[in-house]
Amino acid sequence: MVDAEESWFQNTVDGLAHEAMAKYNKKRAIVFNTIQLYRHDRLAFLKESFEAAERAGYFLGVKLVRGAYLEKENKHAAEKGVRSPINTSKELTDKSYDDALRFCVEHIDRISVCAGTHNEQSAKLLTQLMDKAGIEANDPRIHFAQLLGMSDHLSFNLAAKGFNVAKYVPYGKVNELLPYLTRRAQENSSVLGQTSRELNLLTSEMKRRGLKR
Repeated sequence: MVDAEESWFQNTVDGLAHEAMAKYNKKRAIVFNTIQLYRHDRLAFLKESFEAAERAGYFLGVKLVRGAYLEKENKHAAEKGVRSPINTSKELTDKSYDDALRFCVEHIDRISVCAGTHNEQSAKLLTQLMDKAGIEANDPRIHFAQLLGMSDHLSFNLAAKGFNVAKYVPYGKVNELLPYLTRRAQENSSVLGQTSRELNLLTSEMKRRGLKR
């Protein structure tokens, strides 16, 4: 999975990822490119990527995320005096993300997708889209992914229902990891609201097992 970066050199990353997909994704998606849906042009990019894969005869692999560089992107755009690539509201980002999920499921014969999200509504939508399309929970073309230690209740419940779930494990120096994890929490405001809920879920489970806090 090729990670997404800042917009001013994302085109280069996209080009390299697509070259690799054209070479290695002949029978199935092995190489995945990451698409940040907080950018207002990325839903169109997803569709263009699909059309390119279809024309060239390879399978498209995409990891869908909301995005990680909001403040950095807005600051860079302001300094350059250009329009920010970021959606003007979280609602637009949520819509773009969910529309991207719909597009991937509609074209699942050519696309493999990893839904990297801590958003419960988006995860629920994907399960509903799969059910409506008659796609099995463990279909190898569709995965869910959350960071280890974030939205574990979401990961565990999806896994318990038979869906493919990955837990990302960040590693490295503390001074590098803390800013990274902070951005992951900030990129999706639903995570912040879910923290107290997760604590309540853990407390309830401990009580159910007769354990003390």
